[in-house]
Amino acid sequence: MRRRSAAVCGAAAQAGMSTAEYAVGTLAACGFAAVLYKVITSGAVSSALSGLIRRALDVAF
Repeated sequence: MRRRSAAVCGAAAQAGMSTAEYAVGTLAACGFAAVLYKVITSGAVSSALSGLIRRALDVAF
């Protein structure tokens, strides 16, 4: 019984991310969001999305 409880406690202690891993993950997500924002707001992508929306709104029913 002791061996089993020690194994369960050891596994629980290793589960999840530590604070440093959360910080690195958050920085990576923020960096990815910044790059995605720059791509989406670029002239070529912005005009392509505007054209797509205009064509979708001009469809006759």
